[in-house]
Amino acid sequence: MSRPIRVVFLVFYFEAWDAINAIYRGMLADPRFDPLVVTIPRKLTGYDKFRDEKKVSAFLDSQGIAHERFRYKKSKDGLARLKELAPDYIFLNYPWQRNYKKNYQIDKLVEFAKVCYVPYFSTSLVQEPGESGVAPHQYTQPTHQLAHMVFLQDADTKAAFDANGRAKHAFLTGTPKIDALIEAKSHVKSMWPIVRETPAGQQPFRLIWAPHHSYADRWLNFGHFNDQREPMLAYAAAHPEIDIVFRPHPFLFGTMTDRFVMTQQEVDQWRSKWDALPNTFTDLGAPLTSLMLASDALLTDGVSFIAEYPLVTGKPAIFWEKSEHWEFSPLGNIAAASTVTVHTCAEVLDALGQAQSDTLPSRSEQIQALVAAVRPQPATAAHTIIDLVAKDFS
Repeated sequence: MSRPIRVVFLVFYFEAWDAINAIYRGMLADPRFDPLVVTIPRKLTGYDKFRDEKKVSAFLDSQGIAHERFRYKKSKDGLARLKELAPDYIFLNYPWQRNYKKNYQIDKLVEFAKVCYVPYFSTSLVQEPGESGVAPHQYTQPTHQLAHMVFLQDADTKAAFDANGRAKHAFLTGTPKIDALIEAKSHVKSMWPIVRETPAGQQPFRLIWAPHHSYADRWLNFGHFNDQREPMLAYAAAHPEIDIVFRPHPFLFGTMTDRFVMTQQEVDQWRSKWDALPNTFTDLGAPLTSLMLASDALLTDGVSFIAEYPLVTGKPAIFWEKSEHWEFSPLGNIAAASTVTVHTCAEVLDALGQAQSDTLPSRSEQIQALVAAVRPQPATAAHTIIDLVAKDFS
């Protein structure tokens, strides 16, 4: 090989950096590659403009990852700079193109580089209404259709790509995200953001509350934060001995206001009350595995956390299920079986009490089945992807 392979990781969804972290770091240590991380702004649901590039950069700084910041007002200037970098490959970890500025969208990128896509999520758990098997949004978007290489977690999704005419571009590799989750205990330091004085030798019970952003039939329909917010505020106020870290989906507040479920004033008022309590904290981007490893329990209404929490901790998530959600896929049913599922506030309180007294059902057999289902292959996803790119280049 006459020169290193130039690879640009174009990043705005830093919350899912773990999907590509091992690939980047592996390439950084590999003389065959010359990797570079570039940060760009994003427009999430509820945003009135593109923003957050500074937040993306700060996260990468916290992880010790060198990067170039694209702070251009016009994306055409960023595109020009991207072309100057002359990448052979551009890696993306987020498929929905509406969240990218127009000159960073995949139809522009494929004009001068080969685009690779690694799914940001750990595994596909939900089916679309009226569909069976793999949800079409997992393989029919422009990212899936235009990418030169797509690296997939499971055989069913690979088969869907194959049937949709993308067999030569879709590769069953497993995902670095699953590897990172399962291996977190061995190499990730736990981190808890609430620090307060407690009686000697007594650590507060630590709970993560992680509501999803989907709330309506048109998309997943797992989230019901609007039903949870006041009971959870009351619970936190009534139990000052318990630490509660609120970890909303990045889209949650924007969805609430954009879909007129809550006004911005209602969001701000609730946040003000929540954040004023001495035993609560709102986390909007700390490394998830570090937070999970420091916790005693996780309460969520879905989707991916019901699988990710047991993979990281070996403990079941408490799944506050909304009965109207989209159906689980076969893999989603395996994940759901690993949870302690509740439906009412009374059941939530009972489950939290069990968690505090260490009597919550362990679901150990179901968690073992989940691990076997999501990672049937050895933990080599990042190495496999790196070698496939090198082979493709040569």
